[in-house]
Amino acid sequence: MEDTYSVVKSLNNQAIFTEWMTEYEKLLRHIITGFEAKPAIQDELFQEIALNIWRALPKFRADSAVKTFVARIAHNVLATHVAKAVKTVKADHDLTELSTEAEKDTNQPTPYQSLDKNQRQQRLLSAIRQLKLEQQQVITLALEGMSYQEISEVLAITTNLVGVRLQRGKAVLAALLEKLL
Repeated sequence: MEDTYSVVKSLNNQAIFTEWMTEYEKLLRHIITGFEAKPAIQDELFQEIALNIWRALPKFRADSAVKTFVARIAHNVLATHVAKAVKTVKADHDLTELSTEAEKDTNQPTPYQSLDKNQRQQRLLSAIRQLKLEQQQVITLALEGMSYQEISEVLAITTNLVGVRLQRGKAVLAALLEKLL
C-alpha cells in the first residue's frame, strides 16, 4: 500500500514540477540573466535551480505563492553563484580590469546602435551585474514585475528594506548607465 502511495505522490510531484517549470521558465531565465552574462553558465544555473526546485517541492506548504517560492530558490542559488564568482574575481582582479578597459575601447557604439533595443538591454544587464548583490536582487525582481511584498517574501526582508534597496539600486544603476553612454 505504501509503495502505491509513493508512486502516486511521485507522479503528482512530477506533474507539479513540470507545470511550475513551464509557467516560470521565462521568469527564471530573466532573473538568471540579471546575474550572469555567459549563456553556458546561465544554462547551468537554470539546471541547478530546476534541481533545487525539484528537491524543495515536497517541502512546499503553500504558505507563499508558487512564484515567490520559485524565485526564492533561484535567488538562493544565484547568491551562492555570485559569492563564488566574487572570490574568483578578487584573485583575477588585475586581468579583469585590463580586459574590461579593452572592451570599453572596442565597444564604442554608433549613435544608431545606441538606440537599438537589444543594445540598451545589454547595457542595462551589464550595469545590473555591477551592483551590489542586494541591489541586484531587488532590481531584478522589480523588473520582473514583482511587488514590494513579493520581493520581501523572496528575499526574507521587510518591505521597507525592499524600498530602500530599490531606491539606492536605482541611483547607482542610473550612474552606471550614464558611464556606459
